Formats: sequence, C-alpha cells, structure tokens
Amino acid sequence: MSVRNSSVIKAWRDGDKAVNGRKSLHTDGIRLYSYRLIIGINVNGTCYLGDYTAGGEFRSMTTSTHIGRARRAVRSIDVYHPAIFSLLADDLAKAAEKKEG
Repeated sequence: MSVRNSSVIKAWRDGDKAVNGRKSLHTDGIRLYSYRLIIGINVNGTCYLGDYTAGGEFRSMTTSTHIGRARRAVRSIDVYHPAIFSLLADDLAKAAEKKEG
C-alpha cells in the first residue's frame, strides 16, 4: 500500500516497510531509499543519513527534500557526507539485519 512521504519516514524510523505513491521514497525498515539511492540506515533505532543535499553531494531536489524531511522527523540521527556514508552504509545495514534476526 502506498503512503505519504511522512508516513514512509515514520515507518523507516520505526523499522517498518513502506512506499510512497510515486515510489520515489521507500523503506525496507532498515534502509531508506530516494529512488534507488540509499539515503538512510536505521540500526536499532539509531538513524544515519547521507547528506545528498547542496551541503554535501547534491543529487536532486526530490532527494534533497526526502533527506530534509527525514532529518526533521528523526531524533537520534547522524548525518554524514556521502563519501563517508557510502563506506558505512553496508556495514550499518548488516548490523541492523543481525539485530533483527
């Protein structure tokens, strides 16, 4: 079922799956995607974002909007430059998957 962007971000924060109506923002409960780009990882309630905005490494206005909304919606959040985030993303996702299993 498709939902609003804010609901996708809340689902990500809570470890649930969700997709918006245009399928531009979605989550598997661990990873938050803007289109096919992983922009966030949730590890046991601690959320990490890649800064794919004008302040980091700009990708698109839509992706920048998704990141801005996620930043505002999540309390425990670390934001990393994309060069660092891309190095951490796989390890963070694996850590989150281990905690689930």
